[in-house]
Amino acid sequence: MFWSIPIGVIAGTVVKLHITFILFLVWLAGMQWTMAGFEAALDLVILIVLIFACVVAHEFGHIFAARRYGIRTPEVILSPIGGIANLERMPDKPREELIVALAGPAVNVVIALILFFVLRATIDFEDILQIENPAVGLAARLMAVNIILVLFNMIPAFPMDGGRVLRALLAMRMPAPKATRIAGRIGQAAAFAFAIIGLFWNPILIIIAVFVYLAASAEVEQTAVKDVAQGIRVEHAMVTVIETLPPGATLADAVEALVRTAQKEFPVVDHVGYPHGLMTRDILIPALAKGSSREPVENVMMREVPTISAHAPLDDGMKRLMETRAPALFVLDRAGHLVGLLTSENIGEMVMVREMRPDWRFK
Repeated sequence: MFWSIPIGVIAGTVVKLHITFILFLVWLAGMQWTMAGFEAALDLVILIVLIFACVVAHEFGHIFAARRYGIRTPEVILSPIGGIANLERMPDKPREELIVALAGPAVNVVIALILFFVLRATIDFEDILQIENPAVGLAARLMAVNIILVLFNMIPAFPMDGGRVLRALLAMRMPAPKATRIAGRIGQAAAFAFAIIGLFWNPILIIIAVFVYLAASAEVEQTAVKDVAQGIRVEHAMVTVIETLPPGATLADAVEALVRTAQKEFPVVDHVGYPHGLMTRDILIPALAKGSSREPVENVMMREVPTISAHAPLDDGMKRLMETRAPALFVLDRAGHLVGLLTSENIGEMVMVREMRPDWRFK
């Protein structure tokens, strides 16, 4: 994610801090300092840091549960609205997804129980709900926060943990795409409810509403793509009419091809059809700003481009695109010649065609 700063590595997963979290923390501390003084501001900062430590523990509950099923998590990002564990993929089986979804809230339950047994002699349930009150003990407020995290995350609104639990339970009784659509619609409805409540109570809920709505929509779309891809080969979705650049082309040649065509990615291919690299619009524009239009594309092009066979399952191509985050895959024949390009945009267009014409089939 853009504007994320790596702060450490835990069990092979990079922990990143989004810049907005730092700005949010500074803003809250400044407001508290102005209203109640330095000690109150310091207390608030410590509480927020401890809360996000609990959020990190929550995310690693998901991460370790997913790792049990062979799913890696390259990074986890902390933002003002919580943590985001970027699993390389979601579990394929409903039972596995159920366990992964419940693992995060289970960590918060454990933390809350530990704090409860530590505090049970002095606990006052009326006081612990006053999370913003520095007079209430830090441990008591932290226990309350973990209880709130469990309750909030278990709201059955996709893509929150409760929504994923709901999707997993539904998928045990119906096809996964249908289960995702139902959970996604509930998530979108919850997003509207958050937004309305946020207008009258807490504006932060509006931010959460936007996140929930977009994430729910993206998950539904991704599942639709996966459903369409079942039993289809890469050759059915790849682009075969491609404008290519020779290895000796310049940035000016790339600009001319960009203006003349609708492409965003241009394979750099030699005279016998072997690809040398990939020039993209996102590479071209900064290169022009820094250098001359006469500079060879070979100096700035993307050299390590993932490849796939035209006869491979489209599922494999989708996973490769997600894992590598490459702008495109080179589709090669058995001799290593370029025969097409596979991009997320091509797959999305294919899904649109299938939705418009459900009876359409590949030949």
